[in-house]
Amino acid sequence: MPLKEDDKAPAFELPDQDGKVRTILDWAGKWLLVYFYPKDDTPGCTKEACSFQAQIPDFGKAGLDVVGISVDTVESHKKFAGKYKLKFPLLSDEQKEVVDLYGVWGKKTFMGKESMGVIRSSFLINPEGHI
Repeated sequence: MPLKEDDKAPAFELPDQDGKVRTILDWAGKWLLVYFYPKDDTPGCTKEACSFQAQIPDFGKAGLDVVGISVDTVESHKKFAGKYKLKFPLLSDEQKEVVDLYGVWGKKTFMGKESMGVIRSSFLINPEGHI
């Protein structure tokens, strides 16, 4: 069943681009924007990440943190974050557990070809841990 407003945000525990394990509890009591994206260093995902990066000062003033999640490896995230000087965590969900919990793993169509993958999605989580 898809997540909806007021649902409790599913917990996660994933490594970031530096290999540090992060959990949703790291942001307990804060506003958090969790965005799921298909693949590091692709045109759409790069544009999205750089857009979030550009808004970090405004997000910070509003008390909002940002975290990106994809099924790419920690190493891939490290290269992507370094290349674009991203100052927020990118979490690696290689086992596809968190993308499944959030309902963002599914059938996609690109250039007429169907495949399974991450469906670009964002969730705003309030300080009480609800979407």
